[in-house]
Amino acid sequence: MRPFNISMEFTPATFTLVGIPGLEAEHIWIAVPFCLMYSIIFLGNGMILHIIRTDSALHQPMYFFLAMLAFVELGVSISTLPTVLGIFLLGITKVSFDGCLLQMFSMHSFTLMESGVLLAMSVDRFVAIYSPLRYTTILTIPRIMGMGAAIALRSVMLMLPLPILLKRLPFCGHNVLTHSYCLHSDLIKLPCGDTRLNSILGLFVITFTSGPDSLLIMVSYVLILHTVLRIAFGTGRWRALSTCVSHICAVLVYYVPLVSLSLLHRFGRHSPPLLKTVMANAYLFFPPVINPVVYSIKTKEIRSSIVRALSRRRNRV
Repeated sequence: MRPFNISMEFTPATFTLVGIPGLEAEHIWIAVPFCLMYSIIFLGNGMILHIIRTDSALHQPMYFFLAMLAFVELGVSISTLPTVLGIFLLGITKVSFDGCLLQMFSMHSFTLMESGVLLAMSVDRFVAIYSPLRYTTILTIPRIMGMGAAIALRSVMLMLPLPILLKRLPFCGHNVLTHSYCLHSDLIKLPCGDTRLNSILGLFVITFTSGPDSLLIMVSYVLILHTVLRIAFGTGRWRALSTCVSHICAVLVYYVPLVSLSLLHRFGRHSPPLLKTVMANAYLFFPPVINPVVYSIKTKEIRSSIVRALSRRRNRV
């Protein structure tokens, strides 16, 4: 019986999550901004999905891609919500081994999809500016659906090996994670076995998705700028570039925290735990909070549709 008990210790039954190191006594107060952020995320992105679905004037490629962005951001937030609110509201710090791997898989899959959607949106902006007369004939609904399916398939297939490899590693009783959710970069620090394959694969996933995606987004904006400078003059240039402002904000809000967090995990081994926690939360919460606000303010059609929807509801009441 003894060898069986020893082997069972290699895989922990649960992981222990840490909310914010050193502020455990303040968790109930910290829950307030988290609840506020989740409210903005679900209301903002839910509203964008609703108005794009119900307003026929928004049945255009740009808004279909925006709906994809809102969908994946809701996916990221739904993935983190059970453990984040469980810790800060209910004091539940335990998550099952399989539940942690499932959260890691779904959360990272959706964040990888977000990178792909941002690239698709940059292609949409280039086509709209370079060939406005053929815009809807190039970006047809079947092509948009195909792009969405390819983005989702790429993310899922790249992420699938990571939880499988983690499940096969011995943990030797190490089960304390340093965040309020299960990050892959956090999980691979716990096993007592060889994690080189996990680290290499994790780096490959980031390199194969965010690396090429960010490079192609930059290329698309170089082409957009070249096109605008070639075919437009004066206020026409600003009018063309202004259609890209919301997307540029979305790109910066996604990539700046991602790059900062990656560098922190790779080179900031001795940095304060609180800094890593703040950067991880910025990486996961900033895009779904900021993007619906930016698109609602900067995109006239979205803003007008929201006003009409609220006016109809007020009239019914």
